[in-house]
Amino acid sequence: MSSKPSRQLETFANPAPGRIFRIHMEIPEFTCLCPKTGQPDFATLILDYVPDKKCVELKSLKLYVWSFRNEGAYHEAVTNRILDDLVKATAPRYMRLIARFYVRGGIYTSVTTEHCARGFRRDRMPPLVTPTEHSAIR
Repeated sequence: MSSKPSRQLETFANPAPGRIFRIHMEIPEFTCLCPKTGQPDFATLILDYVPDKKCVELKSLKLYVWSFRNEGAYHEAVTNRILDDLVKATAPRYMRLIARFYVRGGIYTSVTTEHCARGFRRDRMPPLVTPTEHSAIR
């Protein structure tokens, strides 16, 4: 696999397709450019999903996220585009993406978008354990 930015999201077979489980990821190094000013915008992406048959491969996700660094995009548009691409690649039961953009002009922006497959009930989702909570469990 390349180490250059790429829009190609790779997947692998869900190791437990008969079980409902949540995958949580925090990606603190997302960068794109403001289409109006050309200045960089920085965000933490928070991805939660319940896979069906496929899971996203992490290195390809890193290279995919990296591919936005020199692209102009409004926060709302880029967040929805990323969710659309991830849903297309993995066809999850449920997926939510939150983009928490760092302060710009005195304003913090968070964009939340989600996908829910037909027939999937959100109340069946396992509880979330964040990295902070995970460290406390040890």
